[in-house]
Order: sequence, then structure tokens, then C-alpha cells
Amino acid sequence: MSTLIKNGRIITAEQDYLADVFIENGKVKTIGLNLDVKADTILDAKGKYVIPGGVDVHTHLDMPFGGTTSCDNFETGTIAAAFGGTTSIIDFATQARGTKMRDALDIWHKKAEGKAAIDYGFHMIVTDLPDAHIEDMSEMVREGVSSFKMFMAYPNALMSDDATIYKAMKHTAKTGALLCMHAENGGVIDVIVQKALAEGKTAPIYHALTRPATAEAEAVNRTIALAQMSGAPVYIVHLSCNDALEKVAEARDKGLPVYAETCPQYLFMSLDDMGKPGFEDAKLVFSPPLREKWNQEKLWIGLKKNTLQVVSTDHCPFCMKEQKELGIGNFTKIPNGGPGIEHRLQLLYQGGVNEKRISLNRWVELCSTTPAKMFGLYPRKGTIAPGSDADIVIWDPEKEYTISVKNHHMAVDYSMYEGRKVKGNADTVLSRGEIIISGNKFIGKPGRGNYVKRDTYAGVWG
Repeated sequence: MSTLIKNGRIITAEQDYLADVFIENGKVKTIGLNLDVKADTILDAKGKYVIPGGVDVHTHLDMPFGGTTSCDNFETGTIAAAFGGTTSIIDFATQARGTKMRDALDIWHKKAEGKAAIDYGFHMIVTDLPDAHIEDMSEMVREGVSSFKMFMAYPNALMSDDATIYKAMKHTAKTGALLCMHAENGGVIDVIVQKALAEGKTAPIYHALTRPATAEAEAVNRTIALAQMSGAPVYIVHLSCNDALEKVAEARDKGLPVYAETCPQYLFMSLDDMGKPGFEDAKLVFSPPLREKWNQEKLWIGLKKNTLQVVSTDHCPFCMKEQKELGIGNFTKIPNGGPGIEHRLQLLYQGGVNEKRISLNRWVELCSTTPAKMFGLYPRKGTIAPGSDADIVIWDPEKEYTISVKNHHMAVDYSMYEGRKVKGNADTVLSRGEIIISGNKFIGKPGRGNYVKRDTYAGVWG
């Protein structure tokens, strides 16, 4: 099967030029002006951008949390991702305490098998790391799970102590893998939360008000210190505030291999969006929480200056009905997480490119190329080059779109960005050369997505 994309403006992290792209057997075969080749399918991209498919390295599909399970599974979640121009995700397999990582990996393979519409990989969430199981991490790397996530938050559930984190970092330094950290001081937050509940402060907004920015900054600083002591690189997930950003900037100025992502919710929403009557604020309960609005521009500057290298979604949706409602009368019972897998490229294009905060190249770099590089998918993913997978999006910069629960494809009963207008949207999406989105229709098949064994961080950056 072959496809020719003609007359497009190709945008990668480094380049911006007019050319045709010839695709054969799922790979980019040739790039050039006015290619004279025979193809089974011809797509005219005149007036549109041709970009590498988005790579979202932080999703939680079919994930148990807080007595329920995130409402997008690997079918609905990956189809929604494709509508938004994302053609690869890395989801989080979660090790249950007292079990081996292999058990978790097997469970997550079964969750994705026969359902994923785009290619996918896995990180491993580590919750239990006795010395006898440290080699489980090496086994995961051999299986292509080349990154691990640990938590400084959620005591008695996901949280690890500093000694365990240090042990894990020492091992990732040896194997070339990358450790991802949820950095919030969970112990202190728990004390603040209990005090709020005792004072009768139970509304959803108190989820945000009991998780101060200082608690995030302290944990980021501690993460960096542990990484420095262990000789390991580290990646801070979902960084939300300037206090934490300053800690990352300081470490990077010293030349330390410290990286961080932020998410659209922290760039486009703030505490100003909370304080609604009733239980509406539960839609915006996730961790870290929303911050004061002035942090937004600091994060945008961090993206521009490369203090932040990636924008991912932390897509972990729970419906308001019967899921978020578990927390009526007690904000600690609200499942943490929000939907966003479908709208990352749209939002970053509107807020970044259209509003002149970042360039076209930087947009592609943040949403596709750097996440692919950092997590061992490059150059197979994250670029348009001969030999790369033909994960390609034809992007219409003039297409106007209003984000709403009425038109999104995620299996959640609200939108965090309800009514927000964007200009620029995916028109045609190809995954390994197969057209899976055409116009506003999904024409792929659930289950066509492949598990991708990833290289190590050291294998790409070393």
C-alpha cells in the first residue's frame, strides 16, 4: 500500500519546507518536490501543514484509582487521541504492592490488546521495590519498558520513601532507563488535608487549596538532589507552577540531566476557573492542582526557553456522574484526573503558535519530537524522514473548532475546555501509512495499534 502526500508544507522540529511525501509499506520512502511516483492514494495538502504525529507520553487509560476506573479505555482513548493528531501514546502500567512488575505489564498488555487504534508503549509505576525485586526493572527494560514512575504523593497508596527512590534511580542510571517523578510532598499535604476536613472544608476547591505550590517545589528540589546523588537523569511529570519551575531551571543551569513536562490544563486554566457553585469544581480536581493564574505565563516562558521540554496531557478522565460524584461532601474522595488526550495539539497551536508564544517548529518539538526522543521512540516516531514510521498529520491551520463535550470523542461526560475556540485542527491523520482520520471521521480499526518496544533514554541521548 502506498500514499503520496502532495503540495504540503512540512514542519518538523528543525525544518519548514514545501515538499511531497511518498509512503510505502507504512514507512516514509521519499521526500522531494513534485515527486513523480505512482501511489495507491494521493492526498493534496495544499495550504496545509504536514507534521509528524503527536506523541503523548503521559496517559492513564483504563486505570483503577480511588475506587473506580478511568472512563476511557484503550479503544475510546486512542481514537480520541487520533482525532486530535496524536498517533502514539505511552501509558502507565501500575505495579500493585506485593506483586512483580511483570504481573502489571501483563495486565496492561491485555487492556490494550485488540483495542488500541494507534501505537502505544508503557511506563511502569513502581510502588514496591524490595532488594529482591530490583532486577525486575532490568527485565522491564528488556521488554521495551524503558521508563519508570514513582510518587512522592499519595501516602499509603502510591508513595515511595526517599531511600526507595534513590535505589530505583541508581538502577536506572545503570540500565540507561529514565525515572519519572510525581513530585509533591505527600506527607505534609496529608496533614493539611486532615486539618481542612476537621474544619468542615469539604468542597472540591479545597483539593487545590490543600496542595500548595511550595509542596510541589520542595518535592521537585528533593527529586533533583536524589537524582544528583544517584547519578541518574530524572523527568518531572506534570509540573504546574513557577516555584517548581525555578528548581528545574537552577538544576539545568548547573548542567544536570533534569527534564520536565507541563500539561495544557496548567497553561490554560487556573484557580480563577474554580469557585463555581455546587459540585462543578470537581471537573477540575487533579494533582498537582490548578495554580494562581500568573503561573501560566511563567510556564509558557519555560516552554520557550526549554526549561520545560514536553507538553503531555496526563489524560485520566472520570465522569462527573457516578465517578467524580463519589466525592460529594468530601473532596478527598473525588477521583483525581481530567480529560485532555484529544485537544493537546489544538490548544498548543492556538495558545502557542497563533498567539505567538512559540514557533511552528517548537510546537512540533514539544508535542512530538522531544517526547519521542526522550522516551526511546525516535527516529521511528517524532519526525518525517526516510525510514521513519509514516505517522503523519495533515494539519489545517485555518480550520476553526469549538471544544465541547458535544463534539469530543472521549468517553467522558464533560469537557475541561468547554466552549473554548481554537483555530487549527487535524484534517487527515495517518498511522504507519494508514489513514485513520479523514475529515471528522474515524476510518481506522480498533486493535490496529501496535505495542512499541522502546529504546532507553541513554540509547537515544547518550
